[in-house]
Amino acid sequence: MDKSLFIAMSGASQNMLAQRAHANNLANVTTTGFRRDFEQARSMPVFGDGLATRAYAMTERPGTDLSSGTLIETGRELDVAAEGNAWIAVQAPDGSEAYTRAGSLNIDAFGILRTNTGMPVLGNGGPIAIPPADKIEIGVDGTISFRALGEAPNVLAEVDRIKLVNPDPTQMRKGEDGLMRVQGQAEQPADGAMRLVTGFLEGSNVNAVEEMTSMLSLARQFELQVKMMRTVEENAQATDRILQVS
Repeated sequence: MDKSLFIAMSGASQNMLAQRAHANNLANVTTTGFRRDFEQARSMPVFGDGLATRAYAMTERPGTDLSSGTLIETGRELDVAAEGNAWIAVQAPDGSEAYTRAGSLNIDAFGILRTNTGMPVLGNGGPIAIPPADKIEIGVDGTISFRALGEAPNVLAEVDRIKLVNPDPTQMRKGEDGLMRVQGQAEQPADGAMRLVTGFLEGSNVNAVEEMTSMLSLARQFELQVKMMRTVEENAQATDRILQVS
């Protein structure tokens, strides 16, 4: 009976972890550039002295769904959406290079181009700094042009170029900060063939109906695991009564 209790307990625990993954996906259904996480469960043998006769349930996140989301037109000059397999390079809080598809960009008080979460956007030589300007344009190749204060409408100067990369999708991993990195923390070279769509944002690739369905299925599984634990407890109490009578 202890084997049944252990299996049911581990199953209920991992059902809760799986629920957490789907709840996080559902919470980010409207987050720009968000990529949903996969989850799956498998049986894992318990190794120790003797034969591995016991198994427990284990939920894991095998990867991230890198499929593209829908494009949302905003018309804003600092909103960009990466096309195809392109990723925008940003500087993570720890100083490392990371990648995102969230293209809602802003310029802070110091002229640094940042994402809507505050990450500096990287260019040819590091974070991009933009001088005070009347107008800013971002080209399809990531080139940033600006018209300085007081200049004629047709006078544009190029300040930098957003670093766009094309990493191997099989080597990309999502961090706890929601940013993507290439396995091994290797910085990727800029790819001149990558393109942006200006005036658009890429929406989340989360399917709300699918996530809700998965959460309902996991809730039923959790109830089944709890019912099994109660059944094991009832069987144990019945066995104790039989032994007392004997």
